[in-house]
Amino acid sequence: MRTTLTLDDDVAAMLAEAVRQRRSTLRQVVNEALREGLAPTAPASGTPFCTPTFSVGGLLIGSVASTSEMLAIAEGEGHS
Repeated sequence: MRTTLTLDDDVAAMLAEAVRQRRSTLRQVVNEALREGLAPTAPASGTPFCTPTFSVGGLLIGSVASTSEMLAIAEGEGHS
């Protein structure tokens, strides 16, 4: 199939570089890029991703009734 495309300058430059590097033709590089870009992506495996969890132990500072109390303990203000 023949067609005419108007390419953005950056795309034309990337194509020219790919043609040079691959020592190929513009037609081959464009066709390969389009095949790769238009190929369907691999379907999801159906298995959801799970982040592993682990216990880090209990709370080391006891119970804290307020944020200001937690900050005072963490910063050492009035901590005995």
